[in-house]
Amino acid sequence: MCQIMAQTHKIDQARRLSVAPMMDWTDRHCRYFHRQLSKNALLYTEMVTAPAILHGDRSRLLAYHEAEHPVAVQLGGSEPDLLAEATRICVDAGYDEINLNCGCPSDRVQSGTFGAVLMAHPGLVADCVDAMQSAAGDVPVTVKCRIGIDDQDPTEVLPRFLEKVSAAGVRHFTIHARKAWLQGLSPKENRDVPPLDYPLVLAMKRQFPDLWIGINGGISTLTQANEFLAQGLDGVMIGRSAYQTPSQILLDADHTIWGQARPCADAQSAIELMIPYLEAELSRGTRLNAMTRHMLGLFHGMPGARRWRRLLSENAHKPGAGVAVVRDALAAMIELDPV
Repeated sequence: MCQIMAQTHKIDQARRLSVAPMMDWTDRHCRYFHRQLSKNALLYTEMVTAPAILHGDRSRLLAYHEAEHPVAVQLGGSEPDLLAEATRICVDAGYDEINLNCGCPSDRVQSGTFGAVLMAHPGLVADCVDAMQSAAGDVPVTVKCRIGIDDQDPTEVLPRFLEKVSAAGVRHFTIHARKAWLQGLSPKENRDVPPLDYPLVLAMKRQFPDLWIGINGGISTLTQANEFLAQGLDGVMIGRSAYQTPSQILLDADHTIWGQARPCADAQSAIELMIPYLEAELSRGTRLNAMTRHMLGLFHGMPGARRWRRLLSENAHKPGAGVAVVRDALAAMIELDPV
């Protein structure tokens, strides 16, 4: 029991700042890299569908390095039985949290009646998370959602959604503070065009004080993150900024959010920490650019950043490319090429 409580406390603390699940971005190499910058932030997998886990290459889909903990898996689906079985598999794999996606607006997700479409079906979501929790045991089941979709009135839809789903036992919600327009906007446009409604998410925390409520959408600095925490929200999830400018978000996160020391002195030190991992993965047949593509933005805004990006982009994809490419690019930073 004490071990369970300690683990629960750890994951609750990690949720204060998390890196959003992002398709084609937050794979296991990305997560390992991000873990070198922050030992505390909660990391998420890309969304993986329940049928893919049940019928696909689950060893590949769910692979992660032990160093990634705390790490959560995000599931997509709308069939309670399938989600329950996928949850059991993810729990057995050792994930620290199982998250249900109720916010992705992509065409693939809509055709499968899950993701943001589920904002219109809170009863179904309640059935899904009920089944998932029965399968999860002591591992928390959480939900990531939007404030609404299409012509819905978020001030009416969102509280009903939270009430219905929390009645099924879910206590943790991360809310992307935008509508998703399933008709007329692309997935990319859905990340920028619908206006942000931060006050509504703050109002949900006041209306549901016993729920853990985090916020996502348009947050690009640790200062913003701390402001939301100071206003009473329980956590902040950052997506593109954490990926595209990781040193600006994650390198100072442990100090700014948790009052702890940086896990590495600076961005260059993070690269040195990555070298053994790169070597190990290369020996297993992983291509260098599959890993270094996540590291391109590390020096964003610093002298030499352009040279770093160029040297990795031009050389990491070549057959036989090894860690020398990374070391050469790092050495070139000393020449202080203009950003």
